[in-house]
Amino acid sequence: MRIGIIGLLHESNTFLASPTVIDNFKQVTLATGAEIPPLFEESHHEIGGFFVGLKQLSDSIEEPIEIVPIFVGRSLPSGTISSECWQELQRRLFQELEQAGPLDGLLLAPHGATVSEEILDADGNWMQKVRQVVGLDLPLIATCDPHANLSPQMVAACDAILAYRTNPHLDQKQRGMQAAELLVRTIQGEIKPCMEAIFPPMAISIDRQMTEEWPLSELCATANEQQLTEPDLLSNSILLGFPYADVPEMGSAVVVVTDNDPAKARAYAQKLAEKMWSHREDLAADLVSIETALDRCREFSEPVCLLDMGDNVGGGSSADGTSLAEALHHRNEFSAFVCLYDPQVVKEAEAVGAGNRATFSVGGKTDDLHGSPFTAEFEIVSFHDGRFRESEVRHGGFSEFDQGMTVILKTSTDLTIMVTSRRMVPFSLQQVISGDLDPASFDVLVAKGVNAPIAAYREVCPHFIRVNTPGSTSADMTQLPFEHRRRPLFPFERETSWSSEDASAE
Repeated sequence: MRIGIIGLLHESNTFLASPTVIDNFKQVTLATGAEIPPLFEESHHEIGGFFVGLKQLSDSIEEPIEIVPIFVGRSLPSGTISSECWQELQRRLFQELEQAGPLDGLLLAPHGATVSEEILDADGNWMQKVRQVVGLDLPLIATCDPHANLSPQMVAACDAILAYRTNPHLDQKQRGMQAAELLVRTIQGEIKPCMEAIFPPMAISIDRQMTEEWPLSELCATANEQQLTEPDLLSNSILLGFPYADVPEMGSAVVVVTDNDPAKARAYAQKLAEKMWSHREDLAADLVSIETALDRCREFSEPVCLLDMGDNVGGGSSADGTSLAEALHHRNEFSAFVCLYDPQVVKEAEAVGAGNRATFSVGGKTDDLHGSPFTAEFEIVSFHDGRFRESEVRHGGFSEFDQGMTVILKTSTDLTIMVTSRRMVPFSLQQVISGDLDPASFDVLVAKGVNAPIAAYREVCPHFIRVNTPGSTSADMTQLPFEHRRRPLFPFERETSWSSEDASAE
């Protein structure tokens, strides 16, 4: 039994001015064939789950499984993929697929919110092309990020789609293993997956997308109850959506997969979609200003994590937003930590040298959305190579990180700024520790994210405040300049009415 593996994962923020280019993928993952297993076999990623699941199944069934790694491209969230980059990714993917030889099934790992300059529904496009190459009869099972803007084209390309069930994403490996099991059972003729997707006309606000918090936790509980109580249900998924992609598919959805029972798939999907729709007002944004957030910090004796929603690096933002750094500096009330991307300042600090003092203008250089450069006199504390490793299960399934040459700067107001040469997602406390800093020693730590950093930062921060900061990942999606989104769509058109009876995927 020969099973192929393909992954192409990019969360594309179309509101960014700078496009994503092929070097962005080379910095993270751009691998084919034998290059893939060493990168993923031991990882917490869903592709790691593909490998583990297939190996376990191969030991338990009569027919051995040959795993055929084909192509994996992965980049940090960033701008729309350039035409040249997209063409190169497609060339590599389909060249490797053509050379893979006969297959009995394919495991796919799209992100679900990938956009290229030439194709808005980029995931649906490459998945449909894979289907055309391998034919209609070859089983295709896909995983995806719950931040996918699911499209009917993605649904039509696969026998089943499974989204991660947690945000922060801590179950990616388990979903990969589940997908592997479903694929092998399909190949063996034990099951015949039947999928139904429903697209309520709503978008869940980014600050309401943590699966452990009400009201999303209630919707997740309904999905979990379905899985526990309905034996013919193979999987169900809640797609939260990614509001920073200006595409017709932007918004939330549900997917249900049954064993050859379309009527039950539709009924289960309708129940989930109706539950989601009933909470639409509760899933709208609850915005907290910078000043209100800092006032709240006074209430706590333990460390507080301020989640910088407008500069959410995991949503593709610049990582150099200065609004919270400026506010903390001027308040001069807290021992605080902020990380900013600014390769220019790293070079300037290297020229001055550790142990000295100098005035720098840090951050605020990528665009005019994330505040002005923060200018102050700093002590240059130390330099670091910017590499760190996370051994625990964390959002995104990443283990190895490289933020480039890094300098630690400190102001007279007890504000510590880690300045990096590469944009870096705040998914690991090892980022802070790699700068010879103790995260528990700060009153306030700023993490440039919304939900993803919580998995790591809750080890030292009992308190989290999501802050409505300015930037390309503004928490108020109604302020973003959409041109292509579907209409009507709640919360943009708040009087939208909808019934699940006449809504499903084509």
